[in-house]
Amino acid sequence: MSEKFTDDLFDLKNDRRLSVYLYRAGFGSWLLYIVSGARFMHSLSTYRTDFGVFSFFLMVMGLSASMIYDYYHHPAEFEQKKKWLAFSYLVLAGLIYFFILHHDSVSLPSFPRPSLF
Repeated sequence: MSEKFTDDLFDLKNDRRLSVYLYRAGFGSWLLYIVSGARFMHSLSTYRTDFGVFSFFLMVMGLSASMIYDYYHHPAEFEQKKKWLAFSYLVLAGLIYFFILHHDSVSLPSFPRPSLF
């Protein structure tokens, strides 16, 4: 591997390849998520949730990397993607909180209600 290849790969401002690789890896992880639900893949079924969350993580990182390129070269696309990125980070945080950290769902406090009688 030449130094030129790695320099270009991590030059997110001028090169989209890293974001494309992250999207492809996320798609591959998503395919593992789907296949791990089949009976013949029973040995991987315990990792099914992990595959799904990791897929979403890779897709969000691919979006983040592509936004750096769009910031410099396509400002209109950057403004559109900015809202989706914020929403994606919120969904990713929720997935990690509930599925990976195994926390119970958030319960709303019961407020005392004034009785009519």
